[in-house]
Amino acid sequence: MFKILAASFLVLSLTACGTFCKSDKGFDAELSEYDYPFKVETFKFSSQRQNLVMRYGDLGSKDSNKIAVLLHGKNFAGFYFDKIAKQLVAKGYRVIVPDQVGFGKSSKPKNYQYSFQQLALNTRKLIAHLNIDQYILVGHSMGGMLSVHLASMSDKVKQLVLVNPIGLEDYLKYVEYQDPEFFYEKEVVKTVDMFRNYQKKNYYDGKWNDSYEQLLEPFKGWQKGPDWELVAWNNALTYEPIFGDEIISKISSLKVPTYLILGTRDRTGPGRAWKKPGVSKELGLYQNLGKEVKALNPKRIKLIELKGLGHMPQFEDYTAFSKVFYPLF
Repeated sequence: MFKILAASFLVLSLTACGTFCKSDKGFDAELSEYDYPFKVETFKFSSQRQNLVMRYGDLGSKDSNKIAVLLHGKNFAGFYFDKIAKQLVAKGYRVIVPDQVGFGKSSKPKNYQYSFQQLALNTRKLIAHLNIDQYILVGHSMGGMLSVHLASMSDKVKQLVLVNPIGLEDYLKYVEYQDPEFFYEKEVVKTVDMFRNYQKKNYYDGKWNDSYEQLLEPFKGWQKGPDWELVAWNNALTYEPIFGDEIISKISSLKVPTYLILGTRDRTGPGRAWKKPGVSKELGLYQNLGKEVKALNPKRIKLIELKGLGHMPQFEDYTAFSKVFYPLF
């Protein structure tokens, strides 16, 4: 009887976890044991005297002339675009979902000079490798900052969609510059509870559910795996472009139609804990930032505000997000 109950419990647990819950055994730096919800391809290239790989999803028909490229945020990787990517495929799009170097299943170099120009160049190499010409570029969070840099460097971006991007204020005007070692010391000691509590407070207005928990699976596995210090070091290095590569000047000179989708309850404000002496400005007030940024380039930017939603509107209220996102395609 006990064996039957135990077996039943195991089946129910596996069913509840689905393909995501494999983190108990630990993951290596490139998430070899973690299954993405779509087929993962590999792009090999050389950068900064290193042989690196970018892993990516390539969904939909290769013959489609409608193409979207989706760029992930800092605390995530391409896997969290699954639902959006498949819905765009249903609309006839070919969808490219890369993991940037330093993230997800892509390379984690021991040393790498991270900048948004470098990550944009890597992404352009991938797009050229896939023989893609014109495409719509979607960026969420840090991916929004990267998207602005990429759009400013390439004439192949025909439309830009930014979902709660960070960088809507020039952080180094208000906060002290920090060495990557500062960030490493914070990253390497992070626990699952710390990671969860940060997102719960800043992304979801103090609420939590199973869909949010699934997004933590790579972090849980990395922390238990053999390469956690290397992953934490890359996490630290990738703060450099967030503070060093401002996008305000580039937003004002964008030449492509740009849609800025903002959950106005978002309070993401990198560096607010180490502001310069005498700075009283409150960072991350997205209910104000959207209007301020639109005023920089009113002919190109259309602001779409989602009242009462935070940094992850595509997860917090997919129905509300869908009503404004998919009509853009």
